[in-house]
Amino acid sequence: MSLFITSLNSGSNGNCYYVGNDQEAVLIDAGISCRETEKRMARLGLSMTKVKAIFISHEHSDHIRGVTVLAKKHQLPVYITQSTLAGGNLALQRVMPFNAYQPVQIGGLSVTAFPKHHDAVEPHSFIVTGSGVNIGVFTDIGAPCEHVLHHFRQCHAAFLEANYDEQMLDQGRYPYYLKNRIRGGKGHLSNRQALEIFTSQRPPFMTHLLLSHLSQDNNNPSLVQDLFDQHANGTRIIVASRHAETAVFQVKATNAVESVATM
Repeated sequence: MSLFITSLNSGSNGNCYYVGNDQEAVLIDAGISCRETEKRMARLGLSMTKVKAIFISHEHSDHIRGVTVLAKKHQLPVYITQSTLAGGNLALQRVMPFNAYQPVQIGGLSVTAFPKHHDAVEPHSFIVTGSGVNIGVFTDIGAPCEHVLHHFRQCHAAFLEANYDEQMLDQGRYPYYLKNRIRGGKGHLSNRQALEIFTSQRPPFMTHLLLSHLSQDNNNPSLVQDLFDQHANGTRIIVASRHAETAVFQVKATNAVESVATM
């Protein structure tokens, strides 16, 4: 038994992550259009009929832009807190509230939310569990709090934010206030912070790490790939794109994990 994961898009232009088993799947965030979500899943051989729910981490537009149309068209429940719903000014037909640390069962998948540091009204990260496999979605994190570290240590695979290179941010074109927002404890994780989480908290059974939410202006995919490859120690490192979907990765509860093009 195993889970299948992919990043459909990752970045400030839209975030959407797929986690599923052979029968059902969930989307974490829906920050790209319904049409683009369907198109990318089709290219991967993934069926929207398997998607049974959408979970929303927070109300920023790059995480909710496509949720209204996607949920309506496919008649999907949207798991979202009331504060996030109000903050995003969303009109959704099937709203399902969730609470931190209370697992939500979606068929053979269990989704557990927990709070994180980010400049949103009520932001959460998620752990998706099924078939003895734990998948973490850790993006839009201003600081690596104990909630994040505790859950990262349980993951067979994870989406982990590596938003910016500190030198590139310092020397870049962003105004001072925006630089401080990004690095100020409720913004985003730097490459250095993400690497520290990976090297100090990685469990021995972690097989895949998808580095996520890279800044277009303050980071470089090749830089991030090279940095983490030096410390991979058997974990496959994938840099999630802000322009296209990744491959689908099959994650098992053992070290025998493979990438698959279709399902």
